[in-house]
Amino acid sequence: MQMFRKFIAGVLLAACVAAQAQTATDPSSTKPAATKPAKHQTQEEMLLEQINGNFRKLDQMNERLENLQQKYDALEKRMSVRDGELEQAKKQAADALAAAADAKQKLDATQQAIGPQGSSVTELQTQVAALKAASTSLTSKVETAEEATKKLEHPDAIHFLGVDLIPGGFLAAETVNRQRAIGGDVNTQFNGIPFAGQTAGVLSEFNASGRQSRLSLMAEGKRASATLRGYFETDFLSAGTTSNDNQSNSYTLRLRQAWAQDALNNGWTFTGGQMWSLGTEYRHGLDNLSEAIPLTIDAQYNVGFTWERQYGFRVVKRVGERFWIGSSVEEAQTLNIGGHNLPTIAYQQAGNAGGLYNPTANYSFNYAPDVLAKAAYETNWGHFELFGIGRFFRDRVYPNGPTPPGAQQPATTSAVGAFTSKTAGGGVGANARVSLLAKKFDFGAHILAGNGIGRYSTSTLPDATAHPDGSLELLTGGSALGSLEWHATPRFDLYGYYGGEYAKRAWYATGFTNTTAGPTLGLPILAGYGAPTNIVSGCSTEVLPTSSPNGGGNVPGAAANCNADTRNIQEGTFGYWFRFYRGVHGSLQQGIQYSYAVRHTWQGIGDLNSDIPNSPKAIDNMWFTSLRYYLPQPSSK
Repeated sequence: MQMFRKFIAGVLLAACVAAQAQTATDPSSTKPAATKPAKHQTQEEMLLEQINGNFRKLDQMNERLENLQQKYDALEKRMSVRDGELEQAKKQAADALAAAADAKQKLDATQQAIGPQGSSVTELQTQVAALKAASTSLTSKVETAEEATKKLEHPDAIHFLGVDLIPGGFLAAETVNRQRAIGGDVNTQFNGIPFAGQTAGVLSEFNASGRQSRLSLMAEGKRASATLRGYFETDFLSAGTTSNDNQSNSYTLRLRQAWAQDALNNGWTFTGGQMWSLGTEYRHGLDNLSEAIPLTIDAQYNVGFTWERQYGFRVVKRVGERFWIGSSVEEAQTLNIGGHNLPTIAYQQAGNAGGLYNPTANYSFNYAPDVLAKAAYETNWGHFELFGIGRFFRDRVYPNGPTPPGAQQPATTSAVGAFTSKTAGGGVGANARVSLLAKKFDFGAHILAGNGIGRYSTSTLPDATAHPDGSLELLTGGSALGSLEWHATPRFDLYGYYGGEYAKRAWYATGFTNTTAGPTLGLPILAGYGAPTNIVSGCSTEVLPTSSPNGGGNVPGAAANCNADTRNIQEGTFGYWFRFYRGVHGSLQQGIQYSYAVRHTWQGIGDLNSDIPNSPKAIDNMWFTSLRYYLPQPSSK
């Protein structure tokens, strides 16, 4: 290029000298000869300067083209192992390269034909502009291909045919240390906290477990009018011999969630399968996987938390950008009928192994599913919900069956006159969550109240008791929970919860008089839940152990003279989570939780000799630790 430039410059200079000589010897010239060479000298210099400038621009464009060619060659090597998704980007990049080569050929032709005339310079400028446009297009295609390659090297999902598969879950190493032993894993059975003085009440327990480790898989496919989703989630917190579906599916391997969903673009969403109850609080709309679950390590969460994880079929409609309405039908179960001295009734049976229910667990005779409805509204700073639960109960009553303990027993008993009794109940609830200070603080308030709704709270207090005639009496009660979560930094969360659950007493005179010697001798026999004549004197007295039904020694014996019915359970919790790492490789975090739980009972007879009333109370202090590794998610940065 330099030689070519010098050659052109020499030709131009020679032409200028020849022109100057011819003008100086021309006798027809009327102007001084000295003025014309000076004029021609200035034009030639300007033209040479313009030509040299254009050549410098050509040198720069050629150098840039060579760099782009090198980038393209390197990219083509990296893209040799990619899949069919980059074929289109490769074709576009090749087309852009061909356009650039064509422009370069035109530029070479222009360079051969260029001369001192102004029209040739203009044509050269046009070709340079075309080359610049082609080079810019090539750069854009290269950047697109690099982005596609990066997406393949670090995918957010596994692409299988027309579906995106997103695995998830965590592996956990966790411990629990309880002041009073309940014989449990990292999930606390709050209504089973032992009274002080009993064998389990004077012994603590330390258990370590990895069974809360969780695995999940989301499958998502998009249509023109809707998004199809399927979600599966499992963990290992199950006990095969006591598996049931009273609150959460505990069959081994435990099925936490398994649902299918059709989310239409017009705002309608249809979801069916096992999932969190519609009564559970949500953080955004009524969307699955946005449940506002307490941050606790305890797998039973916190007293006062409203939840179920059972089968349901749910329909949700989004109205505008801030309002949702939804309804669902969900699996029904009646928890153990609470109380003492009840008439002969039947409302549940042992599972049938042939029907794949556990023969060592009880299942109620349900005649209709639970029905729920909810409305949710949210702003930029808060989320608010109002919901209702409808429940349906029944039992089989045997009026000619045995009389309550302590009464004069009839000579014969029979099932003559048996009949079925039905009743309905339910409750209403509200959830509110407010985020303040750039969403670093989340304040929550949650309440549920009604009749026969004990199953929908963490402690699973009884739903009902029975009248002397055998008909069911639904227990009035409910739950409440206050929460504070501080997201101090992206690595550090602090949380605190305080909640309570309550079951009202319901007792009735049976028409019989107690004939058994003791403090209730001669007193009317009361049936129901929380009756003031329940004997609770032995609730804090240790008794001798009994032989284990599983062999291998003895186990604590059941307390005698302890008919205490739970009035309320309260729990205060605080803890933290600290993330050592959170990024494209997943998340590693550690947490500690402390909980104080207290179980209050209804007042009964606390002294066999003096009828002194007493309300036994059980307290447990608990510490939990956890170390978890979470699989990376698409939102990880």
